[in-house]
Amino acid sequence: MSGHSKWHNIRLRKGKVDAQRGALFTKLSKEIILAVRGGSPDPEANYRLKMAVEKARANNMPRENIARAIARGGGSGNEREIEEIRYEGYGPHGLAVVADAATDNRNRTAGELRFLFQKHKGALGETGSVGWMFDHLGILELDASGYNEDAFLERALLDGVVDIEFGEPTATVYCEIEALRSVREGLGAAGFTVRDAYLGVRAKTPIALEGERLGEALAFYDALEEHPDIVRVFINLDASEAALEALAIG
Repeated sequence: MSGHSKWHNIRLRKGKVDAQRGALFTKLSKEIILAVRGGSPDPEANYRLKMAVEKARANNMPRENIARAIARGGGSGNEREIEEIRYEGYGPHGLAVVADAATDNRNRTAGELRFLFQKHKGALGETGSVGWMFDHLGILELDASGYNEDAFLERALLDGVVDIEFGEPTATVYCEIEALRSVREGLGAAGFTVRDAYLGVRAKTPIALEGERLGEALAFYDALEEHPDIVRVFINLDASEAALEALAIG
């Protein structure tokens, strides 16, 4: 399992994941707005929107907030238009980073991210600067609570699935891009709770770090994830469970 996926699970188990609902709802709203802009305002006719709405509901986002985001995506209101941008660059210790953003001001976001990269001994790059280091895949995050690894793998290995990273409380399933919808529906039919499903990337060759270097890498990763315009972060980091646990305890 990639280092940042393990780190997320450890933080969940220890109750250290940011619980600020306002910041979460803002990011969920942006996902809904972008989904509407890319298709229909009807979730049944727009699968990306359907997944975004299901994710919002799973995170207890109020119904009126969801409706407001759908309306904004359809052009209601006077707010500035939100656009989807992918940023690439290098973090500390040569780590390659891909960050998907949703912003109403690309110049502001680029400036803030450039500063953040530099602060953590990295550099924001040009489009395509590190993208070649990642495979494009469908990614699904599932609730793995109560499963042992063998039972989980047996039930989750559906047609189109290319890899599974078991973890607790969240497991990650990777699939072919064109199979995302069928795998999502198949996992739901198999009784799994799918927390998120999206198109993303995964590192071809992760870099293993430990100790102080790992701590610096995770501080950078957390800072990116906490930026209000960043929706998802992908990084070619790997680390052992023991190394991550040591940092979480410390």
